[in-house]
Formats: sequence, C-alpha cells, structure tokens
Amino acid sequence: MSRHDFLNALHAVLGDAGLLRDGDLSAYELDWRRRYAGRALAVARPADTAQVAAVIKLCGEHQVGLVPQGGNTGLVGGSTPDASGDQLLLSLSRMNKVRALDAANLTITVDAGCVLQALQDAAAEQGFLFPLSLASEGTCTIGGNLASNAGGTQVLRYGNARELCLGLELVTAHGEVWNGLSGLRKDNTGYDLRNLFIGSEGTLGVITAATLKLYPAPKAQMTALAACDTLDAALRLLGMAQASTGAGLSGFEVMNAFSLDLVGKHFPQLQQPLARSPWTVLLELSDAESEAHAGGLFEGLLEAALEAGVIKDAAMAQSRAQSQTMWQLRESIPLAQAQEGLNVKHDIALPVSAIPGFVAATDAALQQGFPGVRLVNFGHLGDGNLHYNVQAPEGVPAKEFLSRHEPAINRIVYDAVALHGGSFSAEHGIGQLKRAELAARKDPVALQMMRAIKKALDPQGLMNPGRVL
Repeated sequence: MSRHDFLNALHAVLGDAGLLRDGDLSAYELDWRRRYAGRALAVARPADTAQVAAVIKLCGEHQVGLVPQGGNTGLVGGSTPDASGDQLLLSLSRMNKVRALDAANLTITVDAGCVLQALQDAAAEQGFLFPLSLASEGTCTIGGNLASNAGGTQVLRYGNARELCLGLELVTAHGEVWNGLSGLRKDNTGYDLRNLFIGSEGTLGVITAATLKLYPAPKAQMTALAACDTLDAALRLLGMAQASTGAGLSGFEVMNAFSLDLVGKHFPQLQQPLARSPWTVLLELSDAESEAHAGGLFEGLLEAALEAGVIKDAAMAQSRAQSQTMWQLRESIPLAQAQEGLNVKHDIALPVSAIPGFVAATDAALQQGFPGVRLVNFGHLGDGNLHYNVQAPEGVPAKEFLSRHEPAINRIVYDAVALHGGSFSAEHGIGQLKRAELAARKDPVALQMMRAIKKALDPQGLMNPGRVL
C-alpha cells in the first residue's frame, strides 16, 4: 500500500486536529540544539492511548518508522526524524492531563505529554512535592523525562526519573496497550518491565502515562552559594554538608569560573553575589521542621566551612526571590553557552571521589591538544554528574572548531572518563549523537543483551529507528 493510503488511514483515526501534513513542521523536525534537522512524513498528534495504539498498528502494517517526541528538549537527537521524509513523528503534546492524585498513597498519575512544570504545580496545589527538576521543566514532558531517564538538580536526595516512577502505561511495538499504572512500592511478580522501558528512548514502545511518587512539601527550602578554590575543597564541603544535614541536602551543584563568566556576559541582569572564584557551589537544603531550623543548620555548616578554610566566602538567600536568582545563575549556563556559540557537550558520570583527578587530567590534556580552548564545567557534583563542555578558543569560529576537532575532543574526554571508572552518558541518553560511542564503549555482553531485547520487542525495527542501537 502507498504512503498516500497510510496517511489517509491515519487521518481516519486522528482527524484534522490530530494529523499535521502540510505547512511548517520545523518545530517538530529540528532538535533543541539545532544540530539535527529532519523531515517527517507527517506529525501524528493522538488525543488518547487508544489512538496511539491505532497509529502504531498502522505503522506496522505499512512498515513506517515511528519517532516519538515529548517536549523536543532532548540534547542527543533522540526525537528528531531523519532526512528521508519517510518517518512518522508521534507527538504526545495533546495527551497532557493529570489523571489522578492519590494523597494517601503519595502518588500522581499523568499523561505522558504532561509538561513537567504542570505536574509540579498540580502536586504543589495539594501540598505535595514532585522533585524532578530540570532547566527545561517549562517545556519538557514526563514521557520524555522517563524515556530518557532524566536526572536534574535533586537526584542527590530523590533519585532520577526511574526512581520516581512506580508504574507505566505504554503501547508496545505491536500496538498492544500495557496498563502497568500500579501505585505499588512492592510488586515482586517477575521481570521489571517498567524499568526496561524507562531510559529506552522510545526504541521499545511508547510511554503514554505514568504513576509517580510524591513527597510531602518541605516546610522550608534554603539556598546558598559558596566559593571554593579547588574541586577538592568542594568535595570536602559536600562531605560536611551531608554529615550535618543528612537527607536534608537536596541540591549540590558546582560551577567553574568560566561558566559563570558566560552567564555574566550574556545575562548581566542576573546578580552574582560572590566575587569570581575558581569554583562556586550552589547548595539547597530542604527541611521538614521549619525555616528557622533549616537556617540554623545552614548557617552552622557555612560558618564551620569558613573556619576550616574549605570555602572562601558564602551567601545565603534571605528570600524566595534571592533563592530563585541563585538557581537562575546555574540554570542559565546552558543558555549562555548557546549564545556564545556551538560547543562540544559532554554529559558524564563519575564516582564523586574521582572528579577532581579527572578534571585536572582532562583540563591539562585538552589545553595541550587545543591551546586556548575554554572549558565550561558545571553540574550535579553531589551525584557525580558533570556537564563538561568545550568552547572554542576566543576568536575562533565555533562551527569550524567543532567540525574539525569534535571527534578528537570526545576521544580525550571519554577515554579519561573510562579511565576514572565513569560513564559517557549520565542523564541525556544516547539518541543519534552517541550511538558510535555506545557501540565502541559498552560492554559487548551488555550490547548483545540490548540487541536481543530490541529484536524481541520490536522485531520490525520501527520504533525510533537509528536511535540508541
């Protein structure tokens, strides 16, 4: 049957509002980093799970590759169609409802297209916290968060998306609906199918809804910035914070001087309360007792760190507005990088103890190989996840620098990551960008098992083809 027949069959299922064939589709076809630009056969926008199942069945009957997409905020090209014009893009944007909130069970069930911030707000309105927090939370969707196993700024206390999910509803590659929306914390009845699909980037099936954990909203959240001369000092501060605040430490972010220089250059309206320092740490404490109790803990920690010479200076937010500004500094780094020009991005995970040694060795290797290169190093030090990015030297065209040197830079960084016992992808996933690295660096036995799972669950190879494997 022809593509024309396929599109007519889709239209019969989805109607005018659910199928985009003409006009400017670039919002769906261009990735957030503007690195991958594809061309979709059409954009399917189902309104419910039954329509998702019908679309996937039609793709199987007509042998059409399917590319699922949430908020299109991914950084590895995982939800961008290729340039063939033969792949159907499946947008979950119309499936954006909060289905239920179970206060006694501390769970919330939402459609996959629910925007993360809308989910956070729905929980907050009922006095609860949904702790997954990303810079893109105003746009990204929970289905995409789960498909890529997103991390964010509060993994240190609450875990990543996988650890926040109790159940899934999804459509398999055969167009069958699995309703696994259990709110159970304990269910030991065979293989853990939920975790198989979380982090699979749409290559095994399409997540259509999720049941997620909620937490009581903290009575207080305190935020502070601290200046450190070295990464070793930042790790000492982390140890002191964990010892004095226990599970209350919900955020521990690190930013090198150049990353904040870029923020100051491109967002001068954001006040930076501390003088320039080699490293600046952003700490957040969530407390179940009171603001006074949290403030006392924080002040005691910072005073002890100053007396011990672990930090040089500190500033504690005195209002919600000041706290938001501190977080804006951290969250504006990717935007400032983008304005400065294209850069080589690395989303890496390391044992926390290995980070100072990795940074020292890799900084030196990159400066030796590419004199003048500018290093944008920031991220979630508390859970060992760095965004270790490489900007072209001052005055060198960024696009030209990337086209000439990106493979060599990646090799230096990823070899060092492996040497220090880390992973070349912490929270962004594989997508199109890192397929070759996965093939080269993943354990061969693990790759064999992954390919066997893919073949068993998607024998026609139509689910997000060309991504991950």
